[in-house]
Amino acid sequence: FVTSYNRDRGIPNWVSWEVDASWLGSATRGAFQPDPLVPTQWYHVSTDDYTNTGFDRGHMCPSADRTVTELDNDSVFFMTNIVPQSGTLNSGQWESLESYCRTLVNSGNKLYIYSGPYGEGGTGIYGYMTSFTGNKVTVPAKTWKVIMVLPAGTNDLSRVTTSTRCIAVIMNNDQGPFSSWQSYRVSVDSVEALTGLDFFSNVPVGIQAVIEAVVDNQ
Repeated sequence: FVTSYNRDRGIPNWVSWEVDASWLGSATRGAFQPDPLVPTQWYHVSTDDYTNTGFDRGHMCPSADRTVTELDNDSVFFMTNIVPQSGTLNSGQWESLESYCRTLVNSGNKLYIYSGPYGEGGTGIYGYMTSFTGNKVTVPAKTWKVIMVLPAGTNDLSRVTTSTRCIAVIMNNDQGPFSSWQSYRVSVDSVEALTGLDFFSNVPVGIQAVIEAVVDNQ
């Protein structure tokens, strides 16, 4: 995966990865650890920073999307891939969407996924919080995800058409109650408007305009 890490917020701006059947195996779950690639002069977020905060260590690129080797799985436990996420969300509809993505993969698809946090201020089991560890780790208000679905194959960019399926969601980082993950679907354009990011920028503009305006309903 690739991460855009925010030094001042102690969480990623976004994380991007692809997943197809070649990434899925039986490696055992890793352990959370500081990312050794973070510059030495920056604060190195550790798993202990999350202890007793009331928030989960929420993966952006999920552990189960990187299970071919132990090394692959260890990489997604770097804290640069983690955001404070309410346990209700993390183990609920967020995880349900992650599982659905792997169902698509196991059905013969390849996915291109972006995920990240937005804003400041979420509600964990101990209530509302904007940050912890002396403001070194920001608690986001929302988490979002954007997914492009392609049949497994090669020359992926050339195979994106105006009928290519894209799924996007925005979910509040709180205690819910949450409905099914499908009820949080929005257009890719909506996530771009929220975050200021430009997804799938290598896709021809005319095709982008069509697929990014659609709210998935499959």
